[in-house]
Amino acid sequence: MKKTATLSLLMSAGVLGAFAQGTLSGEFMANANFYVRDSAINANNQLYNNYKSGGEAWLGLRYNYKGFTATLRMDAMQNSNLYLPGTPYTTFGIGSWSLSKDIGKASITGGYIYDQIGSGILFRSYEDRGLLIDNALVGARVKYQLTDNINIKAMVGQQKDVSAVNKFYGPIIKTFSAEGDFQAGNVHLSPGVGALNRTMDQTSMNAVVSSINNMEVEARFVPRYNNYAFTAYNTLSVGNFSWYAEGSYKTHEAIVDPYQSDSLYDAPGSVVYTTLGYAQKGIAVNLTGKRTENFSMRTSPNETLIRGIMNWQPIIARLHPQRLMARYTPASQDLSEQGTNMDLLITPNDNLTITTDFTYINNLNNIELYREAYGEFEYRGMKKWLFDGGVQYMHYNQQLYQVTPVKDPIVKATTPFLEVTYRINRKQSLRFEGEYMFTKQDYGDWAFALLEYNIAPKWSFSASDMYPTHLNPNNRDNIQTAVHYFNVFGAFTQGANRFTLSYVRQPSGINCTGGVCRYEPAFNGLKIGLTSSF
Repeated sequence: MKKTATLSLLMSAGVLGAFAQGTLSGEFMANANFYVRDSAINANNQLYNNYKSGGEAWLGLRYNYKGFTATLRMDAMQNSNLYLPGTPYTTFGIGSWSLSKDIGKASITGGYIYDQIGSGILFRSYEDRGLLIDNALVGARVKYQLTDNINIKAMVGQQKDVSAVNKFYGPIIKTFSAEGDFQAGNVHLSPGVGALNRTMDQTSMNAVVSSINNMEVEARFVPRYNNYAFTAYNTLSVGNFSWYAEGSYKTHEAIVDPYQSDSLYDAPGSVVYTTLGYAQKGIAVNLTGKRTENFSMRTSPNETLIRGIMNWQPIIARLHPQRLMARYTPASQDLSEQGTNMDLLITPNDNLTITTDFTYINNLNNIELYREAYGEFEYRGMKKWLFDGGVQYMHYNQQLYQVTPVKDPIVKATTPFLEVTYRINRKQSLRFEGEYMFTKQDYGDWAFALLEYNIAPKWSFSASDMYPTHLNPNNRDNIQTAVHYFNVFGAFTQGANRFTLSYVRQPSGINCTGGVCRYEPAFNGLKIGLTSSF
């Protein structure tokens, strides 16, 4: 491993030295956590008892010169809480590198590749540091401009395994895609097709065979080394209308039974996804529909949770930045989901915007997963004041989304909220945010309040409290005493550098990014952050 990292550094240094006339840019990000044991909220795992602190850092470099691009990124994790929350994770080395060259109408890349086909339903390799997702395809990619309107792309490689640097999942992934771009008057078409083949390695196949052999005889089947998947998609724009549609299919393969984690079943899969939008001055409406059946795209059936995922499925529901509503974000379901969403935005005048949103999601057995009715207004009619408020009514299947048995599986909640911003002067502003969640399930009722003070462009300060006003003793974490969850935050920005310091006390819950979610335990302690670019 050390030899590989050293070789990568020497190669990159040689490249940079050879093309010293080009441009070099980069970014640095670091987080440090100091864990303070707090048994009242169950913040008492080995990070609190033994290690006391931990963190992670990334340093990325990018070099460009006459169609040649080189990237290099260092990843450092020391007792990090990101890989498996509650368990220390330590590794260090070259987290990614790539070399790219444009040659006429072709572009060739080797190394760690971040890319996708269509919306990502078939294939997407991407990075999300908040959840420690790094699904880079480690291999080669070729792009070619076939005509002025058609581009093709092929990729082959293995997916990065974030459990350690320079580690990859065994199966081989191969993809091909073609995309077009056509204009005829006010009609614009962007069609595309894609195909993927995943070939399992022998070690992965042996694990699958072992699982099948432990099943009842009548449930056993012959697993396949190769899985094939296909997708077709198109964006059509005509005047004020825009319509995106995508259909995907995958062949038979072994899939982990969601109700018996030690059992597999053999099935093909499919996804149909579409969005239809209309916008003109004063109004915009967007309709979304999605149906998913057995479309688990992983490096092998042996990988679970957010590991080994080869694709990304769009989320149907609206994503909320508000603290309480974000606790119940419905993750995309890759085995059984059907749902619709309608979002309507109306601006009757320059000072007022009204948004309404409705979401309805079931699984294919017609079991309720998620319901939402949401309304929001933003008023800008006063010179120094800005008002933003609304209410959400929601049903959330906690037992299914969080994969845990609970007394009341459906969380039913009503959450009004209000945000008020007062501009003191050109540089200074005060912002208040308040929410109250009425529910009898999970933790019970919640109250949340935040006060934020900004001094542009350098300083930002905030303090908040989150409190279960009517604690439900049947909550999933068995918390029996209501406590305050205080947060104090400060940030300083100087040029391209941003420093943050915060004290955080937060309950356990779901952390989601773009429809990918995981359960995270409670946290109590200090957090320090630094981001920089050059």
